[in-house]
Amino acid sequence: MVREFTVGEVASRSGVAVSALHFYESKGLIRSHRTAGNQRRYSRDVLRRVAVIRVAQEIGLSLADIAAALASLPDGRTPTREDWRVLSEGWASDLDRRILQMQKLRDGLTGCIGCGCMSLEHCPLHNAHDRLAAEGPGPRRLLVETAGKAAPPSRT
Repeated sequence: MVREFTVGEVASRSGVAVSALHFYESKGLIRSHRTAGNQRRYSRDVLRRVAVIRVAQEIGLSLADIAAALASLPDGRTPTREDWRVLSEGWASDLDRRILQMQKLRDGLTGCIGCGCMSLEHCPLHNAHDRLAAEGPGPRRLLVETAGKAAPPSRT
């Protein structure tokens, strides 16, 4: 017999508020069905999906990216180890870029903020007369280079 969960049980087991579960459902990230008494019921696999949503949000993925990944998973059964491997590989290059970006920001900003130069003339981040505009928008010296170009802004 398949065990189903109420919205309160899913909230309690997953650590996610009931309102967040309703939001995830409205965005198509998770699914429920209604009982004859019009109460939501969730299958067991929703706990794993909610866990993935929480972790993905924690690492900075947008709900759109999460929804696209979850849409690739099978409906009606708990995803397998292989399903999760494919999903995680799809996020790996984006995560690697984000890690590099964060390291560059950490290393660049720590020195800059703490340097005490108080002079834009000597600041390595200063872009006098907008000389870097031809390279593209944004803080050119702080963006991670990917394939010879600065990384696009994050969609989160």
